[in-house]
Amino acid sequence: METSKTVRTNFAYHWGILALLAIGVLTSFIDRTSISSVLADVHFIRHFALTNVDRGWINSAFFWSYGLFQVPMGWVADRYGVKWPYAVCFALWCLATALMGTVTTLTGLVVMRLIIGIAEAIVIPASYRWIRNNFDESQNGLAVGILAMGNKFGPAIGAPVGAWFIVNYSWKAMFVATGLVGLLWLVPWLLAVRNDLPSREQLKRADRSARSVSFASILTSPVVWGGMITNFCYGYFTFFCMTWMPAYLVEQRGLSIGQSGIFTFFSFAGIAIVAAVAGWAADRIIARGADAIFVRKAFTIAGFVGGCTVLLGAYAHSLEVALFWNVLSLSLLGMTTANNLVLSRLTLIPKPTIGLVTGVQQVATSLSGGVAASLSGWLLHISKSYDLPMLVILVFLLVGATATAILYRREWAPKVSEPHCELREA
Repeated sequence: METSKTVRTNFAYHWGILALLAIGVLTSFIDRTSISSVLADVHFIRHFALTNVDRGWINSAFFWSYGLFQVPMGWVADRYGVKWPYAVCFALWCLATALMGTVTTLTGLVVMRLIIGIAEAIVIPASYRWIRNNFDESQNGLAVGILAMGNKFGPAIGAPVGAWFIVNYSWKAMFVATGLVGLLWLVPWLLAVRNDLPSREQLKRADRSARSVSFASILTSPVVWGGMITNFCYGYFTFFCMTWMPAYLVEQRGLSIGQSGIFTFFSFAGIAIVAAVAGWAADRIIARGADAIFVRKAFTIAGFVGGCTVLLGAYAHSLEVALFWNVLSLSLLGMTTANNLVLSRLTLIPKPTIGLVTGVQQVATSLSGGVAASLSGWLLHISKSYDLPMLVILVFLLVGATATAILYRREWAPKVSEPHCELREA
């Protein structure tokens, strides 16, 4: 009876902390994408005398520092746990977001964005490290799907909230409010999460365990490179939507900032819901005996192909048709979200090095954000239309589908050098 009670307690604890992690991711994405609504505001553009190229660089500044610190933050998560590194970084990025409302120069904006990128680099490596330590393969899809709902509902909520603040108050008030309100998350996090900061002896064991998978093995693994390619291709589309969709809807489709926020919400709400449902569906199929890698690859490829319908929206003559395909294409990409992440960061990756591998792959993800933001700005500058930037999205989605089909194979996973750290079978 006591054992049953303990199991129920652990079950509630694990899913409760997962919910906190999802809210943490949501907060991080609100703070990192709030700039997109501001960059569609005429007053803000005039205040800083921004060109389209300038807007692209402001959008991308976050991603460069975010990408640079992914591997170091993955190393920190593998060796120093999740609770305290996450808490310190969370406080830092919230304060930097609030300070963006006080800066008076373009340089100040870029510096704050760089700081936010450094602090938020902890989020994904720490989250996947925690999931791998607390869930098994038959739960990973739903767990990652719920976590992914945070990074999709972040921009879904952030866009309309940011637009509301801009319309009713100012862009300065938006930064201050979103940054300071986010700090409230720290209260349940510090109270509920068990301290996993290792002792000196535990730190030594963690270091030995992490060394059982060499960095060379990670960098030479086709699975890791497959994850980098698919995460880049997936991220290119989603980050384009985070950074440029509000401006596209205002400038090319004639919506108001408020209306653009609403349709951005529907797009990201769609991908969030589909991500969780697709992750859960794959879990159920796998639990019935199907091969985990085959099932998750099928969902991932289907999502990439479904996302290609974005081009139908780009070339639609009717506003209603364009908005329909914009929302549906990003929603369909949700079939890729959880299943690709489970494959590239959990199923095929040795447990002792989850944080580090996730950090390596997050370099590609963050690079996709920087490239999508700056390249789209340049393509818009030379073509005077959003059609060309969206055509580039199609190319990357097809590359992602191809890489999924070819590179995700069990025998190509990183190799473990010690028997006690063997890769968990899918």
